Amino acid sequence: MLQDQDRIFTNIYGLEDTSLKGAKSRGDWQKTKSLLAKGRDGIVNEIKESGLRGRGGAGFGTGMKWSFMPKEVGERPHYLVINADEGEPGTCKDREILRNEPHKLIESALLASFAMGAHTAYCYVRGEFLREAQALQRAVDEAYAAGLIGPDACKSGYKFDFYVHMGAGAYICGEESALIESLEGKKGQPRMKPPFPANVGLYGCPTTVNNVESIAVASTILRRGASWFAGLGKPNNTGTKLFNISGHVNQPCTVEEEMGVPLKELIEKHAGGVIGGWDKLQAIIPGGASVPMLPKSICETVTMDFDSLGEVKSGLGTAAVMVMDQSTDLVRAICRLSRFYKHESCGQCTPCREGTGWMWRMMERIADGSANIDEIDLLEEVTRQVEGHTICALGDAAAWPIQGLLKHFRPEIEKRLSDKTEAA
Repeated sequence: MLQDQDRIFTNIYGLEDTSLKGAKSRGDWQKTKSLLAKGRDGIVNEIKESGLRGRGGAGFGTGMKWSFMPKEVGERPHYLVINADEGEPGTCKDREILRNEPHKLIESALLASFAMGAHTAYCYVRGEFLREAQALQRAVDEAYAAGLIGPDACKSGYKFDFYVHMGAGAYICGEESALIESLEGKKGQPRMKPPFPANVGLYGCPTTVNNVESIAVASTILRRGASWFAGLGKPNNTGTKLFNISGHVNQPCTVEEEMGVPLKELIEKHAGGVIGGWDKLQAIIPGGASVPMLPKSICETVTMDFDSLGEVKSGLGTAAVMVMDQSTDLVRAICRLSRFYKHESCGQCTPCREGTGWMWRMMERIADGSANIDEIDLLEEVTRQVEGHTICALGDAAAWPIQGLLKHFRPEIEKRLSDKTEAA
């Protein structure tokens, strides 16, 4: 279990002062100039050595991603774009950082931007997050007024500007290239890759897009050292992570824990356990709505990290844990997610545009009990035709929840359909 002295987010619940004064009292903006003095390569190498992997879902090495940016800044300026869209159903971690720890994000953005030769950072905030965007803007204004960012950031001689940009509430804009399109004022649709953003990103310039949490932890890692962060969690799954726990638990919460914490321990220690006891558990979606659900038998022993959840054919994703007890109609729950993905598809790729509608309509018929048994295999086939055949991962996100349902709960689906047929 994570010790209090190892927590990065010490005001995640907003119980203390969120202003610059309060942030400084908790250690933010301390000797930031000396951290910048590590140099571009020094900062990138330290983030690499820490083992930090992206906290937005994909889990790609953060330091490695930063190193893809061109070493020399030519005619095209470099940009850092922070993804605060957070549209994944069940996920509510980044908004807590924006609301209660905004200075940690801004300081880390300065350090990350410096490491990549970027003088400008844009934070793309989900349109519905009005209060969060206001809190972040207040912190940005405080940082400018104190000379921590601006033409001479922290008296280092480095020019750095931070802009808060409000999106319009489209889930697809959580995908990095669609976010860039939206930031440029265009329709939020994913781009074909290559070219990748590190070469041709925002306004055709080298750009790195990172999740809020991925950026926000950077200042603490650089202050405490890569070995400290790498010493937490598990090999290849290092450090701490914000977990959201919702659904049928006694105390829904967002909590910081070590990577690799057992799922059962996470729920029982921090969320007060499953309502009615662990035996009432039916299934858990461990990483936001786009990853396959897991039955109780796997939830008993699985640990919360990228590799362990990958081994059981699910994923850590955003680490949004959705707990469903035996009162849950799992078919209807996944049907509702299917409708969400059908609604949020940008329509650019045929498999996604057509397939998400097909999957939702088939799920509706199965949920109603009006489908034939052989349609279960047809639905599985459709998910495979969508998965991996689209420009971005929305097609996968629509297919995986259904695949998880069919893999672990097929007997229940067959019983539902046969019972309806007998009743007719």
